[in-house]
Amino acid sequence: MKIINCEQNTPEWYNSRVGIPTASSFSKILSATGKPSTSADGYANDIMSEVVAGKPLEGWSGNEWSERGKELESDAVAWYEFTNDVDTQAIGFCKSDNGLYGCSPDRLVGDDGMLEVKCPKGSTHLGYLLKNQLPTTYIPQVQGQLLVKKRKWCDFLSYHPDMPKLLVRVERDEEYITKLSAALASFHTILSAKKAKLIKLGYLTGEST
Repeated sequence: MKIINCEQNTPEWYNSRVGIPTASSFSKILSATGKPSTSADGYANDIMSEVVAGKPLEGWSGNEWSERGKELESDAVAWYEFTNDVDTQAIGFCKSDNGLYGCSPDRLVGDDGMLEVKCPKGSTHLGYLLKNQLPTTYIPQVQGQLLVKKRKWCDFLSYHPDMPKLLVRVERDEEYITKLSAALASFHTILSAKKAKLIKLGYLTGEST
C-alpha cells in the first residue's frame, strides 16, 4: 500500500486520484448488495477523461451541506476522540498494493481501525438514527476503505451538533470484499481497454497515466 501524505481536498490530493477509482465512488462499480453497478462504464469514462486531460477535471463543487460537513468535521472528530478516549490520525490518499484503486479515510484509529465521518442535514441524520446502522449507500465506500487499508473495522459517525450522534462499528465483510476485489479487477480491464483504444486513435501516448 502506498500512502500519499497530503491534505485532503488540496490540488495534490486531487492529482493523486487521477486515473484510478476511489472508494467514495466504488458504488458505481459494485452496489451495496454486491451486484455490478450499471454506472461502471460511465464512471470509467469519467476516469479516462482525466487521463486524457492529464489532470483532474470538472468535479462536484459541493453544496451548502457538504461545506457545512467540512466545517463540522473537526468538531465530530473531537467528539469521537473524547467519547472513546482515543487519538486519531489524519491521512492523505492511500493506494492499493497494485496501485489500481485507492481511498481517503477521514482518520485512522490505532493499528486496526478507521473513522468515517458524515455531517448531514438534520432530516438525513434523523433517518440514520432511526435505522441505527451503517447507511446502505456507504457500504461500498466503507468496505472499500477496509480493503485498501487492510484494517479490521471502521467506525461510522453521523454527526449533528444539535442531535444525538450515531456511531456504528463496521467490521470487515470478507464476502463483500471478495466480490469488490473481483469487481475492481474487472473495472481495471474496462479502463485498460478504453486506454488502448485511445492510444490506437492517437489521443493518448503509452506513457500516459
